[in-house]
Amino acid sequence: MAPLEGITLLDLTHMLSGPYGTMMLTDLGARTIKVEPPGRGEGTRELLGSDPDYSRHGMGAYFLTLNRSKESVCIDLKTDAGRAVFMDLVRHADVVFDNFGVGVPKRLGIDHAALAAVNPRIITCSVTGFGETGPDTLRPAFDQVVQGAGGGMSITGTPDQPPTRSGIPIGDLGGGIFGAMGVLAALQARERTGRGQHVDVSMLDAQISLLNYMATMHLMSGHVPGRIGNSHFVHVPYNTFRTADGYIIIACIGDAFFERFLSVVERPELRKPEYLKQPARFAAREAIEAVINEELMQQPSAHWLAKLRAARVPCGPVNDFEQALNDPQVLARGMVVEVPLQAGGSVRMPGNPMKFSDFDDERFTAPPTAGQQTEQVLKELLGYDAERVAALKQQGAVA
Repeated sequence: MAPLEGITLLDLTHMLSGPYGTMMLTDLGARTIKVEPPGRGEGTRELLGSDPDYSRHGMGAYFLTLNRSKESVCIDLKTDAGRAVFMDLVRHADVVFDNFGVGVPKRLGIDHAALAAVNPRIITCSVTGFGETGPDTLRPAFDQVVQGAGGGMSITGTPDQPPTRSGIPIGDLGGGIFGAMGVLAALQARERTGRGQHVDVSMLDAQISLLNYMATMHLMSGHVPGRIGNSHFVHVPYNTFRTADGYIIIACIGDAFFERFLSVVERPELRKPEYLKQPARFAAREAIEAVINEELMQQPSAHWLAKLRAARVPCGPVNDFEQALNDPQVLARGMVVEVPLQAGGSVRMPGNPMKFSDFDDERFTAPPTAGQQTEQVLKELLGYDAERVAALKQQGAVA
């Protein structure tokens, strides 16, 4: 049985941060009903939708990835009849997840207080750029905005180049991850109290949390860290090094690993007795790394990785996407999965990184077309008869 089997989630999200959070909960077994506006549905449906490389049957890679295994109903939340239908869904739901701008749920009449009035056990989660309290709640934000504001960009890149955003959109993804974690915690709290609650997640807060020990170091010392590329502020050698055909990473964290490393790169310049201790290595970091680069350039990556692994020195390749997604370890862990499509065929995409000893029958269903399950959900979950559904369609409340 999937961990969240029996949990019903109403998904009001769009773009990336919210849909990623609800995708994680769906992968864990929640029944996720995506609530979309009538017409074209959620705006992300059209993103890359006509690109010949990045779309299938009119759905772009964004939407395909983030909405696997979800259901879709189209409800006009701006109408009284549509809101009434939504409230009926809330009576049967456990979680409502959105990433609207601050204040939008209240204006629509679907904020936590309104939903709790019809279902006191409901859990709501809102992922926003800056959170629902503080002076900047109404500022709009997307991924790079919070990456910059959160401090992470200031330490990414090299000293001679401008600050660099993470290649992975960690501003958006971080908000989704913490949103999913908040929902799981609220579900556990509800087991004790019987009551739901609201989870307020700020994408900026998530970025500050991810600064972790580096933030503590600054708060302790007042020192403002800068960009040091791929090297480490303590350990040597710890960097990305050029080989004859690419790049590899060597991460000697501590003196013991450096001693092992000396059996792989047997250069006399590295065998100074003082280098056996970290302070001397760090003081001579540039000289040590220059010797290592010179030596590693003589052979391809595979040669060095084999020798380093045999010596049990932490190391790894710098894979491009093709290499990473075909890595035997990645494939063995089920991290590339086949997701079927409504019109036939399938798309390969990243899998679920959480593995469970009591649940290994992981399956995915096709991302839905807009409103694909409207009638089914209204009839089977809410008990509406055909005449009532037809009337709601006629009013434009559902589609």
